[in-house]
Amino acid sequence: MKTIGRVEVETVIDVRCDVCNASTPVDMGGFQFGSLQAKWGFGSSHDGERYEIHLCEGCFFQALACLRQERRILNMFSADDGADLSEDLGLVAKNDYFGDSGG
Repeated sequence: MKTIGRVEVETVIDVRCDVCNASTPVDMGGFQFGSLQAKWGFGSSHDGERYEIHLCEGCFFQALACLRQERRILNMFSADDGADLSEDLGLVAKNDYFGDSGG
């Protein structure tokens, strides 16, 4: 027996950058964005708070550049003396076009 009926399903229709409010769809379908997330637990001054920020590509790399600069400043006079610790900050994989690098 076939039963037919309407089903209402919630789905993501857009992801907008929380900084510049740009929409992030790509031609192939889906959305292209980065996320910054935090879940603060017991002992933190922000215990129980959760954050999730969606960033377009431009805003993501602008934020990353700011964090890299802060890292350079904080390590300016460290024992590494000139070693650039910041270029690969957060980078997990390169040329991983299909998400199958296992990283």
